[in-house]
Parts: sequence; C-alpha cells; structure tokens
Amino acid sequence: MLDLFEVQNNLMLLLALVLFACKAVAFVDAAMRPPALYVAAGKQTKPFWLLILGLAAVYNMLDWNPIGILNIIGVVAAFVYLADARPAMRSLRR
Repeated sequence: MLDLFEVQNNLMLLLALVLFACKAVAFVDAAMRPPALYVAAGKQTKPFWLLILGLAAVYNMLDWNPIGILNIIGVVAAFVYLADARPAMRSLRR
C-alpha cells in the first residue's frame, strides 16, 4: 500500500530536482555568454549573474528542501535570468 508521506517525499524530491535543473541551466547559460553581451543588453554584469546563480545552485546541492527561503530566492534569481536577461541577450545575437 502506498504511504501518503512517501508520496509527499517523492513529490518534494521531484520538485527539488526540477528547480535545481533550472538553476543549473541558468548558470551554464550565463557562463557561456560573452561579458560584452550583458552590457550591450543593459543587464547586470556577467560576474554578478555567475555569482548569484552559482551560489543558488551550490546551496541547492547542500539543502534539497525546495521550500526553504534561500532556495526560493535562488529559484527567483534563476527565473529572472531565464525570463529577462537571457531573452534580451538572445535578441542581440540575431
């Protein structure tokens, strides 16, 4: 029989993995872009994004609780990068 707590734990683990993947994708994407592109797009600098996204990913590896306050802050940072900075830089590359 399936235990309710087991289902909850599995869903939390799945959520933690998905959110970690978002942070990792954002970090790798930020690392691959040239520094001048950040300035041209009018966004924060490359070292700023690498520091924020790197800290978020490392902290997520240390604490897999997806609803912890620092993990939520890291997810917001990754989403801001993916939804704002990345599209602005991609539009300049075309």
